[in-house]
Amino acid sequence: MTLWQLVSNVLSVVFLDLALGGDNAAVIAMAAKNLDVHLRKKAIFFGAMGAVGCRFILAAIAVELMQIPYLKVVGALILFYIGAKLIGEQEDEETPDIKSKNTLMGAIVTIIAADAIMSLDNVLAIVGATNGHLGMVVFGMLFSVPIILFGSTIIVKIMDRFPIVVYLAGMLIGWSSGGLVVSDATLALSTSWKLPLEIGGAILVGVWGYIWKKRASKAQ
Repeated sequence: MTLWQLVSNVLSVVFLDLALGGDNAAVIAMAAKNLDVHLRKKAIFFGAMGAVGCRFILAAIAVELMQIPYLKVVGALILFYIGAKLIGEQEDEETPDIKSKNTLMGAIVTIIAADAIMSLDNVLAIVGATNGHLGMVVFGMLFSVPIILFGSTIIVKIMDRFPIVVYLAGMLIGWSSGGLVVSDATLALSTSWKLPLEIGGAILVGVWGYIWKKRASKAQ
């Protein structure tokens, strides 16, 4: 590998991590926000570490995974559910005395599962950008760690101050689920479906999450 190829690969990985890391950080932030304040840092750290570990596994079996019919469709449906669930389980600002019922382990599992699904395309993008170079792939995975940790920590603080961001982050997950459906090779959908499905996914997650939250509030 020439010096130029090395620099080109490093820059490609850095820009991909920066561009693709936002939605993953949003998932981690939403899951962590459901916890009591003293557990948030643990959820973010262990969730991020588990998520990065899953990315290494995905990178190793990426080609085989892409041969599974409707894998991304199933992943999108799971992601859609997770987005609505994370909105619906946010503590009601009108009843601050009600403590979060979510557990640290539950948050970590949610983070890892959602990140793994959302990272299918991310991992393939990094593998493709580096031509499968093992060292560059490892660099890409490790470089994503501080982005995820820093990004999710900042987003949690923003969510605490501006609760509407919770809905925006959930809708971002819905947006990602719509894009995941279009990228499923088995469906072979035209790229013209991408924007409508992304917008539809975002809106539906927001609406479902809102209904979920209202029902949970009434149940309490």
